[in-house]
Amino acid sequence: MDPASLGLKCGLEIHQQLDTHKLFCEDPSDRSEGVVAEFRRRLRPTQSELGEVDAAVMEEAKRKLAFVYQATGNACLVEADEEPPHPCNEDALDTVLLAAMMLNATIVEEIHFMRKIVIDGSNTTGFQRSALVAVDGSFELDGKRYGVPTILLEEDAARKIEERDGDIVYRLDRLGVPLIEVATTPDITSPDDAAKVALRIGSLLRATRRVKRGIGTIREDVNVSVARGARTETKGVQDLRMMATFVEKEASRQTALADCTDELRKRGITAIDDGIVDLTDLVREAKSSVLRNAIAAGGTVLGVRLPGFRGLLRGKLGPELAAHARVAGVGGILHSDELPGHGITEEEVQRIAQRMAVEGHDGFALVADAETRGREALEEVVERARAALAGVTAETRDPRPDGTTVYSRPLPGRARMYPETDVPPIRVTRERLDRLRAILPEMPETRLKRIVTAYTIPRQQATQLLEDGLDGEFESIVKETGEAQVTANALTYQFSEIRREGLDVDALPLERLRELFRLYHRGAFAKEAIPQVLRHMVRESTDASAAVTALGLGTMRDADVDAVLDEIVAAHEAMIRERGEAALGPLMGVAMERLRGKVDGRVLNEKLRKRLAAR
Repeated sequence: MDPASLGLKCGLEIHQQLDTHKLFCEDPSDRSEGVVAEFRRRLRPTQSELGEVDAAVMEEAKRKLAFVYQATGNACLVEADEEPPHPCNEDALDTVLLAAMMLNATIVEEIHFMRKIVIDGSNTTGFQRSALVAVDGSFELDGKRYGVPTILLEEDAARKIEERDGDIVYRLDRLGVPLIEVATTPDITSPDDAAKVALRIGSLLRATRRVKRGIGTIREDVNVSVARGARTETKGVQDLRMMATFVEKEASRQTALADCTDELRKRGITAIDDGIVDLTDLVREAKSSVLRNAIAAGGTVLGVRLPGFRGLLRGKLGPELAAHARVAGVGGILHSDELPGHGITEEEVQRIAQRMAVEGHDGFALVADAETRGREALEEVVERARAALAGVTAETRDPRPDGTTVYSRPLPGRARMYPETDVPPIRVTRERLDRLRAILPEMPETRLKRIVTAYTIPRQQATQLLEDGLDGEFESIVKETGEAQVTANALTYQFSEIRREGLDVDALPLERLRELFRLYHRGAFAKEAIPQVLRHMVRESTDASAAVTALGLGTMRDADVDAVLDEIVAAHEAMIRERGEAALGPLMGVAMERLRGKVDGRVLNEKLRKRLAAR
């Protein structure tokens, strides 16, 4: 993909949790699995002060969902919306002001909180509180300037747990956790640059030493458009390393949809009828389980003709139409590009096409569900199909683990914002700003140079430490133990491997990490055991001493090591005679399997080498 030829533009909104108590009460902001109560509510759309109702809000209302809220030990009446918000968390505001200074932004003189309507259930109030703190910031990266038009302080949403029987279940432990939102201008013109910008902003925020670390503590909204497309916003990307993939795949998706629009115009398609056809009697005897089960449950099979859509549905417009159908509550659609299939025969496809007057380049879509729900779903399909005649649609999308996205709702507008009347304005005084300027943290680039020089570790490792927010832990550990290279390897390469296994190693407290490296420095276990100890600490939520004991680690007496090696050598006499010194590698593998974590690998290598040389 050539981003320049596509006219790719991208902007980011970085949302980072702050490491303090909640924004409008004194409850701790830790994750909690201890549910103490549940309550159930519905949210309904309301007009803004100008009498408008936001399109995204209306889209959510169509889903007709109810919401179950699980209260935890760190949720109070504020989170339940049964008590007004307490005064704003001043520590959280200080953190945002520090970040604004680091991003060269202009800080507003008076901070006013706003209400942003959100009726997906993630806020019990039906809105999110958000305040503009600074404007017109910027930073440089690889010789290019990127703008930061806004920096906000806002409250995080509740944590989605599951969907069940028309309800969405949220947990209130995350609701109200303070967030900083940093938005960039759409100056990003390549997928790789999007990833670099996200990492750069993340490094700046972590440099404050006032933000949370770990899975789910930082999320990015990615705005992407191409010249032939429209702006889409992918909400809640959590893995910065996937940023380039999301941007590239969204640019490719928009390009493919623009190609479909061009083809529809070539075929002379200018309108799509909304005539929905009942096909239930026609397919009542079909062998397809999808159709048969729906009819047996009292539902219907409905279809709609899509003129000119043949060949443009599979992998292109089909997923878009299906996502809009799901807004009405159906599981999905069947379309003509994937039929015959799903148990539907060629003969049945021909009968369906004939009933709906499908011919030439025409396609069609089917829904098998309760009649009311099915008709609403096909009405959504028709509206999305009509939009395809005009081009790529501007919308909000949800991320998938593979870097693709799925339609969520229309892009929100200004109609969902109105003033917060329960939180008083906050005057930003000169004295406050002077106090914060005196404690401005070291900038990442300055810190990078100092760490590389002071601890003689590779620049690549130092860069990763800063990007992962582990440079503070690194320095704290090394100042105590002097083990710079071992610590750097563990916090970069080994942490990365453990993350890929789905373990939240970043959530380990600093004191537990310091204890781990103190034990290693004292010779309590060999360095090869560090990943093993880390995994156990995360899985069992325990400290390093308990992990070492549970794993049966500990240094062995020299005589015991020699006895094990003599046993290994004796058991492999034939291989040693055949290979000579080349047997060292296989023997090391056997020795490490027996003694990993109990003896340093270098010691084992030297002892085995001497045994082979003496033969």
